[in-house]
Amino acid sequence: MPSPVGPVLRNATYRRLLTAQVVSLLGTGLATVALGLLAHDLAGRRAGAVLGTVFAIKMVAYVVLAPVATALVARLPRRSVMVTADVLRAVVALALPFAGQVWQIYVLVFVLQAASAVHTPTFQSALPDVVTDEHEYTQALSFSRLADDLEMVLSPMLAAALLLVVSTHTLFVGTGLGFAASAVLILSVVVPRAAATPDEGTPFEELPLGARVRHGALLMARTPGLRPALALNLAVAAAGAFVLVQTVVIARDTFGQSNDVVALLLAVNGLGSMTTALALPAVLRRRSERAVMLGGAVLLTVTTFAVPLALGIQARTVGLVTVGVLWLAVGAGWAAAEVPIARLIVRHVPAGERHSVFAAQFSLSHACWLVTYPLAGWLGAAGLPGAALVLAVVAAAATVGATALWPRRLAPLPA
Repeated sequence: MPSPVGPVLRNATYRRLLTAQVVSLLGTGLATVALGLLAHDLAGRRAGAVLGTVFAIKMVAYVVLAPVATALVARLPRRSVMVTADVLRAVVALALPFAGQVWQIYVLVFVLQAASAVHTPTFQSALPDVVTDEHEYTQALSFSRLADDLEMVLSPMLAAALLLVVSTHTLFVGTGLGFAASAVLILSVVVPRAAATPDEGTPFEELPLGARVRHGALLMARTPGLRPALALNLAVAAAGAFVLVQTVVIARDTFGQSNDVVALLLAVNGLGSMTTALALPAVLRRRSERAVMLGGAVLLTVTTFAVPLALGIQARTVGLVTVGVLWLAVGAGWAAAEVPIARLIVRHVPAGERHSVFAAQFSLSHACWLVTYPLAGWLGAAGLPGAALVLAVVAAAATVGATALWPRRLAPLPA
């Protein structure tokens, strides 16, 4: 039997684009760790508030700027657009270590994420023209998702290893090198021009953001099997935001640890997510999505409620290990609650409408993060235990809502 991943990887152009995506994501992951450490250097215990704002800026770029930027560059050569975005991201990454004020971080991050808001959808739009076989295109999408997941695990681990021998600012150099390598790889391939669209009305991709989100969101709201996803997005964002925003403060200030421990804790969170994601295909053959996804949301909620207890442990080593276990559980619950959403969309939405629903799911899930990131940051500045409890309550309410919205009986997945 031929390898299920062989055909698409034999496409040389796709291999280089995938490699460009991987090195770019590694650079982004290094920047996430480095930004947390830089924020701590500039703001101390208020680093969580700074990071909450930084991540909120990222969500604004993805939710608001991405569709606008895509429309602006739609008629330009896609290879040139991606390379220019990578070069701009590399320049900004190299400038970040020189930021001496918090507002300078905000400006640079906005420029960085605006470039990403151009690069990511342009990359996604090029894939179906590079990989024209439908089955291979599905494989390509799977590899792209795997690359996103691997970023959560590999980048913090790489950062932890680098921090043993280099300074925090050197991580930004690694980020810049990742973006530069991505630009070189994209320059080495020929990216087909986008096919002309027949004049059959305004294509969905060119509709205003509000119209696209409303169309897909209304479909989700009208479809009983998809309504729970709206609530699960909020549960995931509530628990995940606390981990991503406050890990640097917990490691550095609560337990007095070094920078490499910050990266290690983030890697543990990613490891929980990746391990669960890899196990889900086998688990979902024996358990329903309802049981798995609601179970993941419950795990997220209970774990976040337990955070204040871990923070109150006097023995530093025991407390730190306890936080690590909780972060592993958050990652596992995160994947269990979120990854199967795509299966529900495939099951309940006709093929011609799936694009709009996936677009709505992307925007609505990021909108949840846009709320919880600053909430985690600014509440954490007043007290970490209180912030964890508030976000746990948000996750609990979302989980209860998802449970109430979920029908007991759903149709089987198509063969």
